[in-house]
Amino acid sequence: MILHIRFTTAPDPLLPELLALVGEFTPVIEALPPDAALADLRGAVRYFGRGPAELAAVLRVRALARYGVECAIGAGPSPLIARMAAREAPPGATLVVDDPASFFRDKPVAALYGVGPATARALCGYGLDSIDRVAAAPLAVLQRILGARAGRDVWERAQGIDRSAVTPNAAARSFAAERRFDRDELDPGRHRRALLSLTTELGARLRTEDGGQVCRALTLTVRYADRSTTTRTRTLPEPTAHTTALTTTTYALHDALALQRARVRALSLRTEGLTPAAHAAHQLSLDPADDKVRRLEAVADRARARFGDGVIGPGTLAA
Repeated sequence: MILHIRFTTAPDPLLPELLALVGEFTPVIEALPPDAALADLRGAVRYFGRGPAELAAVLRVRALARYGVECAIGAGPSPLIARMAAREAPPGATLVVDDPASFFRDKPVAALYGVGPATARALCGYGLDSIDRVAAAPLAVLQRILGARAGRDVWERAQGIDRSAVTPNAAARSFAAERRFDRDELDPGRHRRALLSLTTELGARLRTEDGGQVCRALTLTVRYADRSTTTRTRTLPEPTAHTTALTTTTYALHDALALQRARVRALSLRTEGLTPAAHAAHQLSLDPADDKVRRLEAVADRARARFGDGVIGPGTLAA
């Protein structure tokens, strides 16, 4: 049985301690920064002689007692089912899924993990608006609609097939950062300032850590006053660590949510699909302004390395 543990009130710096707590039950843990983890409990169930719901309950109590952190936990036979169950589990509760077919029944196709808004719209346009209907559709139909690879991935997920596994001690495949507001924030201008702060931090981190990295996608998570969240992911036009490109994509993600007067408690941003910068191709630009900005980034990175992270940054954040 696989657990997807979502630490619903955890700041990113606490994640190592929380992962160590999960390690008291099983060594097979995969971190999902900034606030989640996957854990394979199959060995723990046999060792402790307790079911996944009982072990998850003990884990939730210890996390709350030691760190003041609430957990929402999804349990299922695969990482796919566990992730989806964790989405529906309220804070301080565990949702165990033993029968994936029953769990999928009558769920909209957008609820299927890995199906974004664009894919959901394409499927709904052909009447495949529920996971049941996608599972019943011939594979060839989905491949004609979505393409060979994407069609197979969606069809397999709708069948409950998940070829992924929990990978302990996996190399970092993402960087994440979070900004929490002192009070529930309604001002879109303050939201954008926080997003600019996030992209500035992550861009600098990508360019300087592990010999330089680039990311292929960004995931924005908005946490609201009622502790609910909205998460959206967007693929970048090309792998990059360029702060301007990261900021443009992040602003687009935020604007697409149309939050209006939503009471936002925190914003977190995660870079996905990290690869070494030396292995990434970059489309040359004839825009001298873009070249100037990249040179300024390099100067700013050297200044931060010598004098500290707060020595230089966008003027908007200093205002």
